Amino acid sequence: MLGNPTPTIALIGYGEAGHTFAHAAGWEAQACAFDPLPARHTVMEADGVTACASPAQALERADLVLSLVTADSALDAAQAAAPLLMPGALFCDMNSVSPDTKREAAAAVHAGAGRYVDVAVLAPVHPARLRVPLLIAGPAASDGRDALEQAGFANTRIVGDEIGRASAIKMIRSIMVKGVEALTAEMMIAATRAGVTEEVIASLDASEKNIGWAERAEYNLERMMTHGLRRAAEMEESAKTLTGLGIEPLMTGGTVQRQRAMAGRTPDDFSQ
Repeated sequence: MLGNPTPTIALIGYGEAGHTFAHAAGWEAQACAFDPLPARHTVMEADGVTACASPAQALERADLVLSLVTADSALDAAQAAAPLLMPGALFCDMNSVSPDTKREAAAAVHAGAGRYVDVAVLAPVHPARLRVPLLIAGPAASDGRDALEQAGFANTRIVGDEIGRASAIKMIRSIMVKGVEALTAEMMIAATRAGVTEEVIASLDASEKNIGWAERAEYNLERMMTHGLRRAAEMEESAKTLTGLGIEPLMTGGTVQRQRAMAGRTPDDFSQ
């Protein structure tokens, strides 16, 4: 944990990840945060984190910045923060966006006084918290890793000095992870409407024994119903990643639609 009582860690975005990290690390007065949603200021205050009225206020003394916004806001957040960063401040972009988006964000940061760090978060923040796997890339990767570890993160790995490399690993991996969730939704909606759910799950259990499909289906569906909009935005970035590689994102495009369609639904909606 950093020893300076002045806020030196700034969080841009204070949703599930920001709250989890700050609460687990016990940053309290060492951290400040900005989030446009007023309700999240209450959470910041409960965590002992200084709630800021603007990005400028959050960034004015921060030498480590964690960008934890939604995928569709990541570039805007970087561009807004860029002219406000202290000289040499590390802007750790921990958002799930494509390599091209991260390179565009890095260009904005490097046009100012800050240093951009490409960070990919490879697992849900619960229950891992500060042990969540972080991949780090970019010219400032080594300094970024040191700062993140000093702040309490305990599972970091540098994957290269090219901005976008960590993101590429995350985005391409997400094609499988989120794709399986989307296929699960399609399967369970069809099985429910056909009245064959138990038989379908039993047949899957017979072919794969590592984890029961009832448990797997319940978990996948919960993730989409709770986080479908955020995951759809992330998968749009995965589609951009494929396009950048010259690959038409047929299944990934479908995953975007399915994740978005599942957001806010409940199991009772499946038969409708």
